[in-house]
Amino acid sequence: MQIAADSSSSIGNKATLRHPGVLGIVLAASLLAGCSTLQSLNPFASKPAPRNPPAALEAITTSLAARAAWTAPVGAAGNYSFTPASVGNSLYAAAADGSLSRVESATGRTVWRINAGVPLTAGVGADASTIAVGGANGLLLAFDANGKQRWKAQASSEILSAPAVGEGLVVVRSLDNKIAAYDAETGVRRWFLQRTSPPLTLRTAPGITVSGPTAYIAMPGGRLLAVALANGAPRWEAVVGDPRGATELERIADVSGLPVVAGRDVCAASYQGRVGCFDIATGAPRWTKVFSSTVGVAADERFVFAADERGVVNSFTRESGGSVWRNNKLANRGLSAPVSYGRAIAVGDYEGYIHFLSREDGSFLARVATDGSRITGTPIVSGSLLIFQTQTGNMVALATE
Repeated sequence: MQIAADSSSSIGNKATLRHPGVLGIVLAASLLAGCSTLQSLNPFASKPAPRNPPAALEAITTSLAARAAWTAPVGAAGNYSFTPASVGNSLYAAAADGSLSRVESATGRTVWRINAGVPLTAGVGADASTIAVGGANGLLLAFDANGKQRWKAQASSEILSAPAVGEGLVVVRSLDNKIAAYDAETGVRRWFLQRTSPPLTLRTAPGITVSGPTAYIAMPGGRLLAVALANGAPRWEAVVGDPRGATELERIADVSGLPVVAGRDVCAASYQGRVGCFDIATGAPRWTKVFSSTVGVAADERFVFAADERGVVNSFTRESGGSVWRNNKLANRGLSAPVSYGRAIAVGDYEGYIHFLSREDGSFLARVATDGSRITGTPIVSGSLLIFQTQTGNMVALATE
């Protein structure tokens, strides 16, 4: 996790604070620098043990036959988070070096791979005719299904969240908390909406989910916003997390990951806030629970699943939010967002392992190794396959039997 700080009263003028890793609090580094300088010069000095070491992986009894069906190279993620997009029988994946790939979902065969001409910071959003990615310095680029560039547009600031494509629009939220929609055919801006940004926000990729005529947008400050795609008018705004605490760090409560639409519910989680489900028509809370997550939720017809900031995977009933189970065996392993997949819940970790947990009781069903690097972005389901993208640059498809 990284933090972006507002450098003045102007929303559009931000100084971004960077730190590698999932939970790096950059402000603490400057406070500790003076104490560690002499020790860092001593080549014989021992490194302190991690304050919250990752849990060691325990041996499990495999009860689900899971395997890697194929692996396709798509380019490294660098310091960004990329999520593949599934459209029909194709998958689209982006990388920090500007690579954009179309891969056949059944076989992993690369149909085409192009370079967007600029480094990329977010992606991918796609439908049958438009593939959209975010580029360096807030550039938004759109391509057709054959990889030919259709248009490019300039957003107000850096784009870290994958664009959402639907209803003839490409919708993006930039780091200065401006939301804009562009015509998918021409790139002409159709509308924009500006929201006040808190002094400090997580430098993560909170998502946008398009469902029917509405975009559901994860926002800083613990807000979940529903916007009419036709004109950008807010339909409702729900509170997922209330900023609390004496310091700006303690008051960070950004909504994390992709909002998930399931039936008449839209569910989400926030950092230092809550997890919950809300009525898709009105935003009225069906239920909320105190919770803290930096990666978001998954949901199916019965349950909502979420990994908290400590790496504890939780299951709640979708109807009332009652706790069903908790699995704490993956503590501090930098978990991805979970994904519901058949009778299992799958989640990736910082070493590239994919863990399959029972959706009924949270017990381990299987574990599959990938390339040893962190799982980035949100896992997706494409047909019968489960798709993950790794930090070092592989898209991996897993299958169960």
